[in-house]
Amino acid sequence: MSGKDSTYVLIPGAWHGGWSWRPVAERLRAAAHRAICLTLPGLGDGDDPTGLGLKDAVDHVVSEVERLGLTDVTLVGHSWGGYPLAGAAHRLPGRVSKVVYYAAQVPVRGRSMVDDNPPEAAAMLRGLIDASPTRAIPPTLQFVQGIFMQGVDEGTQRLVADLLTPQPGDYFLDALDVPNVSELGIPALYILGEDDRALPRPGAEFAARLGLEPIMVPGTHEGMLTHPDEVAKAILND
Repeated sequence: MSGKDSTYVLIPGAWHGGWSWRPVAERLRAAAHRAICLTLPGLGDGDDPTGLGLKDAVDHVVSEVERLGLTDVTLVGHSWGGYPLAGAAHRLPGRVSKVVYYAAQVPVRGRSMVDDNPPEAAAMLRGLIDASPTRAIPPTLQFVQGIFMQGVDEGTQRLVADLLTPQPGDYFLDALDVPNVSELGIPALYILGEDDRALPRPGAEFAARLGLEPIMVPGTHEGMLTHPDEVAKAILND
């Protein structure tokens, strides 16, 4: 169980901003913790995604932790957010005391997110990036309905689709040159939604990269929006 007054830095996944963590953050705060919802460069409303790479996302996480003078930090990453989480954790020794992956990809050193996808999906992502004048992948309602939030009421699906922003393509194409976070010697958790369809590999496989079994929670890939009570409880490991 986490100690009181810990700080949770919540890193959103692809196409998402800090808004996606707000329901969980409110529950973490109600449990007497500090919770900070980051929006990574290029993913804020109206941001220009041109020219951004994975290093920019990692730099942002690191700079916010340092700017705020945070210690006893738990980094929490959703989906693709597992990449900036891993990169930042290695640059924040003495500040990060725990990492939590929620329905997240666990990077392999030297392998980009695209490269960690099955070949057909990787080719599709590369094609979307190359076809975009800003090298960004736009969100679509169809993607939300079929992969992110299948089976959720249509009004909620449309709201989430409207909130998503284009994903800088090089966030997917860049690789990290850092060891597995399991080598940092700090506690880690892997949390997985029971109805998650969005991950390119089984969630249990990503958890195994950390030497863990996943903690199961209800919901789809967007369970932090539809089941925030359960996701917050799992993050706190209560």
